[in-house]
Amino acid sequence: MYFPIYRPRRLRADANIRRMVRETALTVDDFIMPLFVCPGEGVRKPISSMPGNCQLSVDELVKEAESLKKLGIPAIILFGIPESKDELGTGAYADDGIIQQALRALKAEVSDLLLITDVCLCEYTSHGHCGVIENGRVNNDKTLELLAKEAVSHAAAGADMVAPSDMMDGRVGFIREALDREGFDQISLMAYSVKYASAFYGPFREAAESPPQFGDRKSYQMDPANTREALREASLDIEEGADIIMVKPALPYLDILHALKEEFDHPLAAYNVSGEFAMIKAAAEKGWIDGETAMLEALLSIKRAGADMILTYFAKEAAEILG
Repeated sequence: MYFPIYRPRRLRADANIRRMVRETALTVDDFIMPLFVCPGEGVRKPISSMPGNCQLSVDELVKEAESLKKLGIPAIILFGIPESKDELGTGAYADDGIIQQALRALKAEVSDLLLITDVCLCEYTSHGHCGVIENGRVNNDKTLELLAKEAVSHAAAGADMVAPSDMMDGRVGFIREALDREGFDQISLMAYSVKYASAFYGPFREAAESPPQFGDRKSYQMDPANTREALREASLDIEEGADIIMVKPALPYLDILHALKEEFDHPLAAYNVSGEFAMIKAAAEKGWIDGETAMLEALLSIKRAGADMILTYFAKEAAEILG
């Protein structure tokens, strides 16, 4: 029987050779851990659909941030659960808002950890949508003013990076201009450039207490069927001053992630979202998959597709394994 001169299996023969020829490396440096901040003291409220994740009061957040830093995780991104909500989401840009309190505490007590904030209104509005509602729809341009106020308030409280996730047209440029005007030109901006109207956000809405009270978000988040639109969105955000562009969700959109990596020479993030996390956890709990192996394989696939950084609820668990 004829065999080719080159046998690929030679380079799979043992663990050492597999390590040496491995094309993609997953490290702790890749991770950004999302955290949910809530009012109160000593609060560590488990999120039922996201095992291992909790809503944290500011004091507990500081402890969690310290543990993440010790594991070598370089960054966290904060989501706020306010004391109360209203039509205009005023808690998002209040000086004493929950994120603003959290940022001041983290800056005072945790050194050398990159602090990123989600900039959106959905967690703070009584209607659960990402902007100002007029005649049953989100008014794009009026929302920009509030998003800019939110970003500036986060920067003033100590954010190192802001991450607008609202998908309003023109918001990156509007926020960048506002930050620069207020003297925060050193604050970087990570844009949720390609954010799809996805079914994979369900557990997050429990965690952030932010489901829309009417309708859906399909009029401002992207249609899952579209690829070329993703390239247009990313291009616009880069032109408007985004330092990092992002794809969200990650696993159902690895093709989009790869397309952006091929098209743009720009730092690229991917959000391994709550539904992706919950599916692996649920299947592992049932004994249907090896949860640890599936987690690392999923994260590696995101890195292989082109992500320079990964926002993931697996960050702490993966960091403990990767060392």
